[in-house]
Amino acid sequence: MTTLTYRSYLRLPELLAVQSPRSGVHDELLFVTIHQASELWMKLCLHELREARRRIARDDLQPALKMMARVSRIQAQLIQSWEVLATMTPADYAAMRGTLGASSGFQSDQYRELEFLLGSRNPALVAVFEEPEVRTRLEAELARPSLYDEAIALLGRRGLPVPADRVTPSPEVEACWATVYADPDRYWDLYELAEKLVDLEYHLQLWRFSHLKTVERVIGFKRGTGGSAGVPYLAKVIEQRFFPELLDVRTSL
Repeated sequence: MTTLTYRSYLRLPELLAVQSPRSGVHDELLFVTIHQASELWMKLCLHELREARRRIARDDLQPALKMMARVSRIQAQLIQSWEVLATMTPADYAAMRGTLGASSGFQSDQYRELEFLLGSRNPALVAVFEEPEVRTRLEAELARPSLYDEAIALLGRRGLPVPADRVTPSPEVEACWATVYADPDRYWDLYELAEKLVDLEYHLQLWRFSHLKTVERVIGFKRGTGGSAGVPYLAKVIEQRFFPELLDVRTSL
């Protein structure tokens, strides 16, 4: 019987073999490693948030809050990764950019699934992905209630007047959150849920902003490798909100 070791448990030989720079340029290993590590962190985010959504749907809120708090910590790691990638200069990136072809972070299906799971949903974005299994997975996610949908459904189960035909943003849902914030002692777990959702949005927007500033620093206003507008596109993405009523309600409190 083979003894289980650190290397075999973590499958380190396989893991460390998947960094395959193509250009021979020194900084390409940095570029590959940052993006692969980010995908692993996103895999963990999806794992945690799927279970958090399931728990919220069952009114099992305390474990869900812990999972959401963990994701916020993971997001801090993802934000920090842009600091490391920003050590790549324009000359460093230009030396290896040709090896990327038409590949682009816009094609990260895990990132898109994360957006869908949280509640920012644009079905047209599924068409970006050519692989049938990826499209199937993303379409399946679109067919499920989002994390935010489940949070709002929970408000309704707790007796708050959530509209049956909710649209986003919804003044009625904002009023429900206002009720929660006005009496946190009565609605303490819902109050905590609201703040955990805001934490997720806050960190995701910081990640988006760090992405924008890193791209701006490294390539300026060139178009992205996948054909996107680059910095102008990323600036528009920052304007998109995941939980609009939770941000809007702060104005009226």
